[in-house]
Amino acid sequence: MLAPIAWRTPPRHYGPWEQFASLLTEGLVAAGHHVTLFATADSITTAALHGTATTGWSEDPSIEPKVAECLHIAAAFERADEFDIIHNGFDFLPLTYSGLVRTPVVTTIHGFSSSRIVPVYERYDATTHYVAISDADRHTGLMYAATIHHGIDTDAFAVDPDPGDHLLFFGRIHPDKGAADAIEVARRTGRRLDIAGIVQDQEYFRDHVEPHLDDVHVRYVGPVAADRRAATLGGAHALLHLIDFDEPFGYSVAEAMACGTPVIANARGSMPEIIDHATTGYLVDTLDDAVAAVDRSESLDRAGIREQAVTRFGAARMIDEYVAVYRAILRG
Repeated sequence: MLAPIAWRTPPRHYGPWEQFASLLTEGLVAAGHHVTLFATADSITTAALHGTATTGWSEDPSIEPKVAECLHIAAAFERADEFDIIHNGFDFLPLTYSGLVRTPVVTTIHGFSSSRIVPVYERYDATTHYVAISDADRHTGLMYAATIHHGIDTDAFAVDPDPGDHLLFFGRIHPDKGAADAIEVARRTGRRLDIAGIVQDQEYFRDHVEPHLDDVHVRYVGPVAADRRAATLGGAHALLHLIDFDEPFGYSVAEAMACGTPVIANARGSMPEIIDHATTGYLVDTLDDAVAAVDRSESLDRAGIREQAVTRFGAARMIDEYVAVYRAILRG
């Protein structure tokens, strides 16, 4: 299992790709499979750990990211003959090593940061195996072994018996994620908004978020550690996910639903695959729609929302689907 090394696996707070690698690795080990996890040396796992980087380059500015990543990827492929499958959770760069080994390579495509990276996927399309994380994120020019929605540790989340009446934004502070729109919806509904997540775009935070912070109507609570995710997501009236891009998947969306918290999301990207409109949340197209959905969320069955999340996004389902892909590949 080749994880990214921007953050530790599992991440302390932010790190969705590292979170994916951790959940899948731990589930495979629990199911009796022999797994070597290539991740940062400080990662926590029940698998055999191979780490060439002491810690994530996002957590240690003394680490040169590209150097660390090249050494990390090379370490996995230099041991290729030891493995039945190399599962690449590290984007497109490891594909350039795939033609040098005989071990089949499975790549989970977490999305396309730019159309400029697509030629790499096209170059190795016929010789490796791709998994999409949503049907919405499938590229029409590529072949796929499967679409497998991410799983989450649903046991780590529960329905809050006494949720608050405030709204929550949970994600990167970046124009794509819609924090400014969430602030406007909260203002128009008269509810407090809590904003949780790392600041990825300092200028956007300074211009569109920080002026509204007053610790009364709008609060910034910062990145949320793993042991506080459930309380943060479960304690809100609703999660506002007013994205301004076609998001391939949304961990916070699935995790909020595992807490029984309704999600109000722009109907873009994978959101129509993840949210059942008027059952687990609301798919909206405008701010007016989002404002109207806030009060309507009161009538949704939080226990029912969690039940659907457990069924659809449990880690066991994800692990079984990946094992099926591995076995199909090994059968040829």
